[in-house]
Amino acid sequence: MEWNWYWLCSIPGFYRWNIRNLLQFFETPDAVRHASEGELSGLPFLKEEQKKQIICHKRSFSEEEEYHKCRQRGIHFISCEQEEYPSRLLQITDYPYGLFVKGNLPGDQERCVAVIGARMCSNYGRSMAREMAGLLAQNGVSVVSGLACGIDGAAHAGCLEQGGRSYGILGSGADICYPRENFRLYEEMSAGRGGIISEYPPGAKALPFHFPMRNRIISGLSEIVVIAEAKKKSGSLITADLALEQGREIFAFPGRVGDALSEGCNRLIGQGAGIISDISDFLTETGILDKKVKKKKNCNIVLATAENMVYSCVDSQTRSLQNILEQVDLPVNQVLSALVSLQMKGLISETAKNYYTRNG
Repeated sequence: MEWNWYWLCSIPGFYRWNIRNLLQFFETPDAVRHASEGELSGLPFLKEEQKKQIICHKRSFSEEEEYHKCRQRGIHFISCEQEEYPSRLLQITDYPYGLFVKGNLPGDQERCVAVIGARMCSNYGRSMAREMAGLLAQNGVSVVSGLACGIDGAAHAGCLEQGGRSYGILGSGADICYPRENFRLYEEMSAGRGGIISEYPPGAKALPFHFPMRNRIISGLSEIVVIAEAKKKSGSLITADLALEQGREIFAFPGRVGDALSEGCNRLIGQGAGIISDISDFLTETGILDKKVKKKKNCNIVLATAENMVYSCVDSQTRSLQNILEQVDLPVNQVLSALVSLQMKGLISETAKNYYTRNG
């Protein structure tokens, strides 16, 4: 039966709704796979090209060949009828009929939080996503995201840096790392520090319309969805809508009024999403924070929120005080206080009057 599910879920160009229509007509994947070419050619809900595609797939499919392909790529297939299939996903109405996995799937007792946001994000958004994911990992919570550039990549990285498990949900086949810039993260998760998950068969390209579809899996696997930064029209907001339909909790980081990267988050908060003004408070409110575990950073220095915001604006290139003030939404006195504190901790240096650079 599992091979029949694999065959059905790997028909090129067939998506969930196509598979649903086939199952409504034939009832089981076994019946679909063993239907005659005449029966398949007469299906009223398939286009002629689709009929040819399914018949071609039927003729060319070899279980032995597909088994070896999967082994070589390190991919295993789990149908919705298997015990290993995440029960959390089965709770959503349009769950994938099968998943192609490189690495692991989250266990049913494994707590998962999605951390998502804009691809073209700010330093502040990237810093908040990384810190959030790192603290989730420290408290035994896995991080789910889309492996995209920007917020997604920062969330995966922050989680893995703290020894956590992270899951990347792809808009391509599980054998294709998209984008290539996140290949190191892809490799780490594939190697067992979480997993790479897709409903698309190996070899499937990262097509634009795949990504809105995969978003339901990101929210479906998670109990909470956190949005770090998002524009007014953003794929992250699609995920938020799906999360609402699925009964998941939604939280967002607030941003400056008029900032394009904050419009989506501010709108969500206005519509009733939880607001994250302090990550520790968020972790406590959601019951995630284990008070026995102390917050830590790689440098073993804990930074306050204002310090984090200022620190994220300073890099190896010298930054002026004016430049920093333009990037953070804080009063001048708080910025100055944060700069002094960061210098005392040895994290930044004042290279000239009101000019700063990051150490190391």
